This record gives sequence, C-alpha cells and structure tokens, in this order.
Amino acid sequence: MNNIASTAMPGFSPVPAESVAWLGTAPVPAAPYYSPAYYELEREAVFRRSWLQLGHVSELPEPGSFIRREVEVLKASVLLVCGRDGQIRAFHNVCTHRGTQLVEAEAGRAGNFSCPYHRWSFSTDGRLLSAPDFESFGLTKEECALPAIALEICGGLIFVNFAPKISLREEMGPFADWLEKFPCAQATQFSEYVYEINGNWKLTYDNFQENYHLRFIHPRTGGAAVSDENPFGYPVKYGFHGPHRTQTIWSNPNVKPTPLQAISFGKGAQFAMADGLAGPHARDYLALFPNFFVIGTPAQSFSHTIWPLGPERSRGVIRLYWKGEDDCASRRFAREYALASARDIHAEDRAVIEAGQRGLSSGALKYVHFQVQEALCRHLFNNVNERVEAYKAELAGGAA
Repeated sequence: MNNIASTAMPGFSPVPAESVAWLGTAPVPAAPYYSPAYYELEREAVFRRSWLQLGHVSELPEPGSFIRREVEVLKASVLLVCGRDGQIRAFHNVCTHRGTQLVEAEAGRAGNFSCPYHRWSFSTDGRLLSAPDFESFGLTKEECALPAIALEICGGLIFVNFAPKISLREEMGPFADWLEKFPCAQATQFSEYVYEINGNWKLTYDNFQENYHLRFIHPRTGGAAVSDENPFGYPVKYGFHGPHRTQTIWSNPNVKPTPLQAISFGKGAQFAMADGLAGPHARDYLALFPNFFVIGTPAQSFSHTIWPLGPERSRGVIRLYWKGEDDCASRRFAREYALASARDIHAEDRAVIEAGQRGLSSGALKYVHFQVQEALCRHLFNNVNERVEAYKAELAGGAA
C-alpha cells in the first residue's frame, strides 16, 4: 500500500482526518506494550523476519575490518565483516564446531577468525580454513562454513535479515531512493550515544514519531516546530509504503536561535552539516519497519534504532552523520554541540516514557488511544499486530 496524506503550504492546517482514516480509529489493546507472551510472539513474527539496521559502511573501511553486534531480541551475535574482495558480509558469531562465539571484541581488523576453544579458523568470507585433526570428523570444510545472514546496504546503512522473503529494496519500494539521498548515504563518520530505558520498544519508538507532545515536554527545545500557527508542531505531510512510513516536519519560520545555536547552526553550520549533507530531504523523517528511523534535519541529521531488551525494556542507538574529518576547531565544536543538543532533547522524553510504561504495566488500562496526528504510531501498531496474528495462525496451522 502506498498512501500520501498532505497539507498545502504556505500557511498550516493539520493533515485531514479522512486522509488517514484507512488506518482505523478504534482504541488499540494495551497488553502488547507489556505482555511477556506478546513479546515472545514479536521476537519471531517481527524481528526474525524483518530487515534490521545494524551498522554503517564507514565502520568497515577496508578488508579485514569487522564489527560485532548483539541482537538480544533474537539471542543472536552477528559478525559484520569486510572480506578481502571488499564485500561486506554478515555471519552468526558462532564456531560451527560446538557453537562457541568466535569474537569478543566490538570491532577491529583481522585476517581470519580463530575459535578460542579448539582453534577452528575461518576466513573473512566465512570459509573454514583449518581445524585440528579435522579428518576425524568425517566432514568437508564446505559443510562447516560460518552460517551466513542475508545482508543488504542502502543509503550507506547495513541491514540484515535472519529469514528474508523479499529483498530490502523490494520491501522499501520508493523509500529506498529516499534513503539514498539522506545524509547517511554520503557520511564518512558519525557520532553516537546509546541509552537504555524501562519502556517497551513500541512505546519508546512512538514517542519519537508523534509531535503531539512537543509543546509540553520540549517547551524550551521544541521551538523550531511549534508556534501560534502550529501549536502542536504537527507535520506537513505523511506517507506510507507497506510497513514503512514518512512524515515531513513543519518548520517555524519565525524561530530565533539562541546565541550558542547561532554560532553552531548559523555561521558555524558551514563546519557541521552544510558541507553537502542536507540534501533534498532536510525536513523528512523516514521510519523503516520495525525499529529504525532517520531524520534529515540540516543541523543534526540523525538515525535512531530502538532494540527490544524485554517486554518492558529497550535500548536506543542514536547516530549523527558527518562528512569528512573534524579538521578545525569550529567544525569540531559544531558537531559536538549538535550531539549534545540531540542528547538533551531526547533526555527530556525519558521520564514520561518510563511513567507511561509503569502505568500500562499496572494493567489499569485495557486500551490506549491514538488521535489523527498520531497516525504513525497507529501504523506501527497495525503492522506489528498483523504480523503477530499471522504468526499465531501459522503456529495453529502447524499444530493442526
């Protein structure tokens, strides 16, 4: 399904209700935001069968470069490796002898990978190179290659899928071309911070895909998207393609930067994002199912991935993308200020997300409610729930 809902500019009026009515208007059940049973279904129905964003090509700059990523929701450890041929591949971080994890380092460079237990050795393209007394196993080396994971790259971002049915680009449709024009596609490095929160992954994600809360939670930092003309900072446009969605963020034309912002994002912006990374999607937010989004704001373009750690806990990974080195003090200052600003804004959300989780986990509510301008929240819930219900039917059919 490919749907676009928009409102004309200049001036502002909210996206009309009828344009997103196809998403439904009924309350949605609260239990999926805290139920352990529902979380177990999500693990298999959603995360094992979806394209998951794990890294950026700048992390694997040369043959032998590797990074290890833990995907706790699937109890998986993933090894991303740049082979001698320059191709990036993904493998399960497990020795094919008896399952011992090969790599403990988070990142590095290696000519091969040797199991610490019995010294089975593997190449950067996953082949078994050698194993002590291998002849006694009655196996071929080809049978003992590292188990591969499907990997695709789009917009400089690395995605993997543990049980792919279609390619990433097929699933993304027109949004694949969008992503190729976001700053991450040109970036050569990034800044990152990671947080953990006592909140279900969907509840945490929802906070970052609706603007209804901006004037209440971000009265000091949300001025760029809030004004008398648009008091809730509602978006200009929504778009949908399959399980993915986008919105165009409204920008307050009358906002006045603070003196520090003027230095960093004004005159100093030439040292931050104005070096060719703003691009055509400078006010667009692109959410890729299930747990990733990227926003192309010129001052601090960033991505945000939210990983489930349990039914009531999650981890967020936020990255700001840059092109080129920090080759002068002004550029370094602008980038550090952008990272600090992003962290400050997101820190304002943490307490209310956790308060919402405590309320939902109490069982006091049977339903939660989404209004028209929380359309992206409803879209995420609908797509997760559709996959969970289909998986339940699949299990029931297998049992029969």
